[in-house]
Amino acid sequence: MNITGRIHSVESCGTVDGPGVRFVVFMQGCPLRCQFCHNPDTWDTNKGTIYTADQLMSEIIKYKSYMLFSGGGVTFTGGEPLLQADFILEMSRRCKEEGISVAVDTSGYVFSDTVEKVLESTDLVLLDIKNYDPEVYSKVTGVELAPTLKFLDHTRDKETAVWLRYVLVPGLTDNIESIRGLAEHLKAYPNISRIDILPFHKMGEYKWKALGYEYKLYDTKEPDKKLVEEVKGIFRISGIPVAN
Repeated sequence: MNITGRIHSVESCGTVDGPGVRFVVFMQGCPLRCQFCHNPDTWDTNKGTIYTADQLMSEIIKYKSYMLFSGGGVTFTGGEPLLQADFILEMSRRCKEEGISVAVDTSGYVFSDTVEKVLESTDLVLLDIKNYDPEVYSKVTGVELAPTLKFLDHTRDKETAVWLRYVLVPGLTDNIESIRGLAEHLKAYPNISRIDILPFHKMGEYKWKALGYEYKLYDTKEPDKKLVEEVKGIFRISGIPVAN
């Protein structure tokens, strides 16, 4: 089957989207509208470049030796890759045939029978939880929190390996009591092997301007080291491994 997918861009030697050297595929389209998104140019489902599975696989295979040597693999991110679950499923199958590990970076908002099949062929889920307070989550993303928590439950039931990601934005996602609530909630998920606390940055601000979108965090500063360490400490006390 030579199914097609819409792709924003690819990165041949990524090192931050999973273990080892990664071939990172940024899929086009996303149902969330996160205030701190640094890739708002991936939102529109009608943009991007159409790739066939053959075309993308021919690019991936060029870096197979680097991925295998480093314990890396392919990461599908976005945007929201699971909006194109059929394509991700086909690519995952092809990667597995080549012995290449697969990771999916997702908000956990999209779920379907096809997504369930994708997770069965995925070695690692990078799950982005934007906040644990439902009202704040909705304010930050424009969608509800509940689907993401259900998605997390599914990964636990299927024993899918998860790395959690939390973007720390002063004045927006630094609500400490909510963070403590999230840390307590995550104690029930032995499949979570790591959490990354990602300090807010403005590297994508210029994209908002170029696209004519209202950027609400213009005056927001990056979190200081003290706040970052406080949040990391909350998760460590709960027994959750925190990336340095």
